Formats: sequence, structure tokens, C-alpha cells
Amino acid sequence: MASPSFAADKIKRDKRPVALLLPLSGPRAALGLSMRQAALLADSGPEMIAYDTGGTAAGATLAARNALKAKAAMILGPITAEEAIAVAAQTAGRVPVIAFSNNAVARAPGTFIFGITPAQVTSAILRYARSRGVRNVVVIDDATPWSAAAALAAGRIQGEIGVDVRVLQVTPGQPLPPSGDAPDAVLLPGSGEAVLAAARNLKSTGIQLLGTVQALDHRPAALEVLDGAWIASPDPAAFGKFAGEYRARHGGDPGALAALAYDAGGIVKVLRDKGALSAAGLLAETSYPCVTGSARFRTDGSVSREMAILVASGEGYKPVAVSQGA
Repeated sequence: MASPSFAADKIKRDKRPVALLLPLSGPRAALGLSMRQAALLADSGPEMIAYDTGGTAAGATLAARNALKAKAAMILGPITAEEAIAVAAQTAGRVPVIAFSNNAVARAPGTFIFGITPAQVTSAILRYARSRGVRNVVVIDDATPWSAAAALAAGRIQGEIGVDVRVLQVTPGQPLPPSGDAPDAVLLPGSGEAVLAAARNLKSTGIQLLGTVQALDHRPAALEVLDGAWIASPDPAAFGKFAGEYRARHGGDPGALAALAYDAGGIVKVLRDKGALSAAGLLAETSYPCVTGSARFRTDGSVSREMAILVASGEGYKPVAVSQGA
């Protein structure tokens, strides 16, 4: 009796090209180069082909058109929402696009917003706070786009997680106004001196300070002020490992956008090995391990991402938990 053959069951690696749309010329060329280098750290095969957008919507349109002519199975990039909208119009859902923007307005059928969004970090920090007994949160909207989006996200999620959210609109530099009954926590989504001033004001009140990745400040004086704050952010240890690999290969320090490109390259590698470079393949995975937080793609073009919860102290930021971001 012949032995059964399993050759037909062997998964064939998907060798189709993947396009990387980045500003390789113009004022953001250095950023584009660092992102290209990061993506190639994760998926270094000859099938990863970079196209120059010049950092403009017109350039992104042309790059996407050329990628489609080359029969790219997937597009990584571009960076800005304006470029991503142009690429979505050009591709019309024919191939999946993993855009590096964090602006939800650029979402479209088959176009996924892969940047770290205010909704992701706000959802993660509020879920963690609720698990620690926080029930009432004041969110400070300082009129920046990031804070405004975070305040909106907090309002949307409050019923789901059982937290009462009040939003206070404060212009930059203005002291926090009285908010009636003292909340359990105050969330400042933004960054800089406004966060530090609020941290000083809350020091002796017993009110917990919450922050997002924007609030990370490694200056010793800032760490002293932020002592005890809870902050949602990508895991610094994971980013540090990636940054060390990047420095060893290319020199210099990569930024957050380079980490996104590295993660996107890693996602491509996973799908290549499964023979599934397609929108269906992208959506089928429940969690992609990423430096910027394990990610899951949704049919509406949004991305759910796990965030690390850090506690600030004079010595730095210590990860204490992982929390799901919207």
C-alpha cells in the first residue's frame, strides 16, 4: 500500500511583489529612507519594491498606479492622510493598502489606517483605569487635534466600559477649571507643559493622572512630576529591541514611523509564509505581533492594537499591564 503524500498540503510562499509607498525625495526623504530600511529589516526579499511619493497626493497617486501595473499584491504606505485618500481612490479596493496615517478620515474599503490613533491609546488607558476601580474621568481637551480626537473616543467608549466621562475644553496654558465633584482620574491626552502643570496640580489631591503616548517625557524633572501617572503607549522594551537592530544595521535612531514600517514588513512576512497576501488573508489573522502593539485588522479599515500601560516614576516608565485599544 502506497504511503499517503502530503505534498499537496504544503503551503506555497507568496512571492508576489509588495509596494512600499514613501517620500524618497523632497523634504521628508530622510524619513522615507529610514522607513524603507525598517521595512526591509522585517521582510528583506526582492519582492519588496519602494515607490517614491515625493510626499504629495499627486506623487502617491502615480506611485500607486505604477505599483498596480507591477501587479503588487499589497501596498504599504503612504504616510499622510491626504496621500492615503489619493491612493485609496487609485486602488479602489483592488489590493489591500496598509497606510501609515493615524487619521480615520483616510479609511476606505481595503485601506487600513495603521498609525497609532488617539482612539487606540484612549481606549487602552480607560479600560485599564476601569480595571483599577476608576469610575469617573475628566478628559482635558486642549484644542489640539489629538486631544479633540481622544475626547471624542472617550465619550464613545464610556458606556461600553462603565466609566463616566466629562470633557473640559481648556486652551493651552489655561489652568484647569473647577469641574464640580472631584473625579477619580484626569486624562490629559496631549503633551508638554500642559501635562506637567496638571500633574503638579493633582499631586496632593489623590486624583489619578492618566496620559497617552504623547505624554512620555524622559527628562528627569518631568519624570519626577509625572511620578505615579498611568500612560498608554507601545511597549518601550519592544521598541528598544527594534531600535537596537536598526542601529546595528543602519546606524542612527529610528522613530515611531519607522517602527510602523517595520511592523508592516513583519505582517507581509507572515502573510507571505502563509501564501495569503490578500485582504482576506490580512483580516483572517486575529493578532499580528508588532513593536507598536499587537494588531488586528477590521473590515471597516480600522485597526485594534494592544497597548502597554506604563507607570511613571523618577527612574523611568515601568510596564505593568497590557490593555486593548480600540
